[in-house]
Amino acid sequence: MDIKRIMSDPATSPIPGYVLYDPVDPFENHAGPFFWAELADGTHHFVLKAEKRHCNSHGIVHGGLLMTMIDLTLVITAKSKPREQLVTVSLNSEFVSSANRGDLIEARGELTRRTRSLAFVRGQVACGDRVLLTASAVLKPITPR
Repeated sequence: MDIKRIMSDPATSPIPGYVLYDPVDPFENHAGPFFWAELADGTHHFVLKAEKRHCNSHGIVHGGLLMTMIDLTLVITAKSKPREQLVTVSLNSEFVSSANRGDLIEARGELTRRTRSLAFVRGQVACGDRVLLTASAVLKPITPR
C-alpha cells in the first residue's frame, strides 16, 4: 500500500509487526496512538493498549476513545485507494461492554456498500471475545482542498 507510515517501536506497539497508521495525524496520535496491520484476508485491524490516560473518572476506557477508534477503522475500511480521503456523514454506535487499563482493544470494519458518492460500513471494537462497541457509518469521499 502507498500509505505514509512508520514502523512502530516494538516497545510501544502492543503487537509485533503493527505500525502506527498515520504518524502525522495529531488528534489520532494524541488520542491513541492506534496501531494497524492489514491482515491476510485484506481486512484492516487496529489495536490499542489501554493506558490510564485512556480511562474516564470511573476507571474504564472512555467511550469517546472507542468512538474515535471505530471512526478511524471504518474510514480506512471504506477507502477504495490508499490516498482517498473520506469524511464521516453519520456514525451510529452502541456501547455493549467496557474495558479497563491494560486491556488490548481491537477494532475491525466491513464495507457493506459503496456508491460513487457514499460508502456504508459497519464494525466492532472488542477486547478479546468481548464486544465493547458496535457501529455503522455513512462516509463521503472528498476532494482535498
